Amino acid sequence: MSETPRQGAMVPPLAGLAGARVLVTGGSRGIGRAAALLFAACGARVAITWATRSDAAEEVVNDARALGAECIAIGGDLAEAAAGERAVAETVQAFGGLDCFVGNHGIWPVSDVPLTEMPYEQWRRTMDVNLDSMFHVTQHAARALADNGRIVLVTSTAAQRGEAGHGDYAASKGALVSLVKGLCVELAPRGITVNSVAPGWVDTDLSAAVLRTEQLERAAASIPLRRVATAEDIAGPVVFLCTPMARHITGEIMNVNGGSVLCG
Repeated sequence: MSETPRQGAMVPPLAGLAGARVLVTGGSRGIGRAAALLFAACGARVAITWATRSDAAEEVVNDARALGAECIAIGGDLAEAAAGERAVAETVQAFGGLDCFVGNHGIWPVSDVPLTEMPYEQWRRTMDVNLDSMFHVTQHAARALADNGRIVLVTSTAAQRGEAGHGDYAASKGALVSLVKGLCVELAPRGITVNSVAPGWVDTDLSAAVLRTEQLERAAASIPLRRVATAEDIAGPVVFLCTPMARHITGEIMNVNGGSVLCG
């Protein structure tokens, strides 16, 4: 049996993506970075968005180009409606169209805050970034997508089971699950599939403040597979859902959590 891939390890490319035009939001780090580089390894042309780390985005572009892929980075705060429209427009301008959209950007306020004590400013910011901005960019992506295109939104196990102390995050991701289920029916006549990948714990910058402490072992112990996912563990299913192999899967919430939440 093969060993578990290490963080940052590439897997063999998936078929059917050569030349595909792909936009990955939040593509400079974590799951977005891993997905962008896997798309690149599959021969796709990739655009990523970034909000705060131009250096990380530049590194992804260089790594993708080293794999022989076209890649561009688009900066901007997607919580601003115009930024989502611009990201789609720049991708279409660079590549001549759009075949796959991966909505991956988001925030997770680290501190536990009961809903009874949550400042409205925190609730509003989480919704602005995780939900409203995803609406804006997904709307523009859906308009631009070629027939038989693909949309994959990254949600969370919190969308299905809730998350005490993080009601804002769970609610925002739960809304995306409902968006997937409605949008897949709307876009089906064009052959476009709309799916979600719902990770559990993932060892990325988003969760670093929690996982890179003594809680890492505790989190791993709560997972039947006894390890926290890497970004690459999530990127594989994301990219798979964009291949011809997944052409008859739509409206699906693919749980990638090592068995920690069994809600299939």
